[in-house]
Amino acid sequence: MRLQIPGLIAIGAVALSGLFAQPALADGAVTVTSFGGSYADSQKKAFLEPFQKESGIKTNMVDYNGGLGELRAQVSTGNVTWDVVDVEMQDLSRGCDDGLFEPVAGIDLPPGIDGSKPEDDFIDGTLADCGIGTIIWSTVIAYNDEMFASEKPSKAADFFDTKRFPGKRGLIKKPQAFLEWALIADGVEAKDVYSVLATPEGLDRAFAKLDTIRKDILWWDAHAQAPQLLADKEVAMTMAANGRIYTAAVVEKKPFKIIWDHQIWFREYWAIPKGAKNLEAARRFISFASKPEQMAVQAGLISYGPARKSAVAVVSDAMKPYLPTEPSNFVTAIANDVQFWADHGDEINEKFNVWLNR
Repeated sequence: MRLQIPGLIAIGAVALSGLFAQPALADGAVTVTSFGGSYADSQKKAFLEPFQKESGIKTNMVDYNGGLGELRAQVSTGNVTWDVVDVEMQDLSRGCDDGLFEPVAGIDLPPGIDGSKPEDDFIDGTLADCGIGTIIWSTVIAYNDEMFASEKPSKAADFFDTKRFPGKRGLIKKPQAFLEWALIADGVEAKDVYSVLATPEGLDRAFAKLDTIRKDILWWDAHAQAPQLLADKEVAMTMAANGRIYTAAVVEKKPFKIIWDHQIWFREYWAIPKGAKNLEAARRFISFASKPEQMAVQAGLISYGPARKSAVAVVSDAMKPYLPTEPSNFVTAIANDVQFWADHGDEINEKFNVWLNR
């Protein structure tokens, strides 16, 4: 999956001005597939409902559990019932290589709110051959503020400093994200994390750093467990999905704080299944959903960062501190390297299991 280079996406004021002046297509519907729950609700309010109102094209939403299984079955049988699908970056990469998605070249993308060109306004890595970026979420370190009476942790390295910041640490029982933080805590620059982790010496270095907190780790398996461990004060700090901590801290009023330093960020994309029956409607929907103004509407409803820089500026001040892409939160952010984990994941998982059980 290659990043789009400027010029591959057609952008023009004339095309944009007439985009929604076209009559609705004969079949009059576009089916959007996403992950359900409050996330899908935010998409309906920010994208589907206003798109239907403005374009006259009916929109439907169906849920799926991610992955490529259902999509692969539809494409292989020629019975494609989805028109647009929200996909995680590893699935977009693999699916694009396997011919499961239509190319997105030629979709009209509106300019930034500040007038910037789309290719400059989209965050690096969010425009690809088969997908247009929609949201960014991240794995962060969070802590229970009540468990630190004086000095508060503020950096990823503090997770590994149980002398200054005592207490148990919560980690998911798989090595992605915290091995990156282990190297950061050991002095590796963010830009070098994956190149160092790709070497036997670098991997040993990461596990050696993890050894320093081994006796203080509580392992968890599902993201819902992270805020619960914090709430029960079974851990003082934990890795967590940023959205889970937002819900606990803001909606449920828990005394939780997020450490944004060296957050590991992940991106999701809008993509069109190969053989989608409503191709033109799908392309028009993605164009509409790529408006930074609409992305800002979604970001006001759920704590995922818009894939466009100019969208963050118009999100409410109350929500901005909880968005991964808010500029002050994003300074030291590390983009999760899908290709690295595709190339080295099996080897690292095997080494992690040996380390875990020794």
